[in-house]
Amino acid sequence: MAQRCAIVGGGLAGLAGYAALRYHGVPAEDIAVFGVEQDPAGPLRRRSAAICQRYMRSESDGHCRPASFPGLAVRSARSSRSLAPLVRSACNRYRPTVEEFFADVDDVRARSGWDRSFRRARLERIEATDDGFRIDALGTYRHVLVAPGHPGIAVPEEYAGDGRAVHAYLPHGYGDRVAVVGAGMAAAMEWLNALSAGAAVISVRRREPQRRPLSVPRPLFSRRGLAAYHATAPAERVRLLEQLAEPSYPHGTAWDEPISAATRAGRFRTAAGPDGADQVICATGFLRGFRHDDLLRRLVDDHDLAAERGWVVLSPDGTVPGLTDGRRTLALAGVPAQWAFPGADTVAGAKYVGRRFARRVRQCPTP
Repeated sequence: MAQRCAIVGGGLAGLAGYAALRYHGVPAEDIAVFGVEQDPAGPLRRRSAAICQRYMRSESDGHCRPASFPGLAVRSARSSRSLAPLVRSACNRYRPTVEEFFADVDDVRARSGWDRSFRRARLERIEATDDGFRIDALGTYRHVLVAPGHPGIAVPEEYAGDGRAVHAYLPHGYGDRVAVVGAGMAAAMEWLNALSAGAAVISVRRREPQRRPLSVPRPLFSRRGLAAYHATAPAERVRLLEQLAEPSYPHGTAWDEPISAATRAGRFRTAAGPDGADQVICATGFLRGFRHDDLLRRLVDDHDLAAERGWVVLSPDGTVPGLTDGRRTLALAGVPAQWAFPGADTVAGAKYVGRRFARRVRQCPTP
């Protein structure tokens, strides 16, 4: 007989889905979490440390708790005994610190029972059966949330064998002349880090980055914006997702003033290549597309799932058409769920799918 629930992936998207299941009354004993690292924030902790990130890009509701309220701004106001976080949140200007976010993740992990459900495993295949989904030789589950995270860091081919090159998300220091490849959030952080370390910085970019507070435009986090997004034809949706993948970082004097001052001092400029730099930092994000993830690639190929470019075609709630019905559920969360939620790689996007997955589990009769 199939067991009840499995979450494939031990990261933040998996934790958001797990917390939603627990919130909707699913016992920890009915959920198996398969992952390679027990700390759901482990990868993000390492990446944020590598780029010296102090503030999250998310806002008050960018947390893994199943209910939106109270958000991180409320918690910050309580702990600091100040209304300032609430005022900034009302103006869409609140950004939690990295420490606040991780402390909240640790609390959700402890309170939800995550460690009781976690099983260390690197999975190879998910196969549909009559009563659910077989996960390697580890068992069959009626409801499966697949949240594998990013498939790996992206290093441009021209820098793959360059001894000067390091990816921004790996530990590194700063040379005297630093070329930063890329123009998104990580690149902007590295411009400031290298300047602060006394380096001269060359920004290597193909185009000017977009400036926006969140990783995707704010309307795409709203019901109305999502309804319009879900109404798009496949070709139009692909174009939109490709546009959203272009580099961006927020507006603000915290970015602009140091760069302007360094430009005037001759310590910051843009160029088409490293131009004699003694260090190259590739702030080029992650590999894109399900085919870079072996588990997802096999899932798509084995079941002949519909796909558009690098995206698996999903229903608006993040479930996989053809493999989801009244008896079983297969849903994708996190990065692979962008077809359902364009900001799926955010915590808000993970909760969007996680909540809908939990509702399906709750509504499905338990054998």
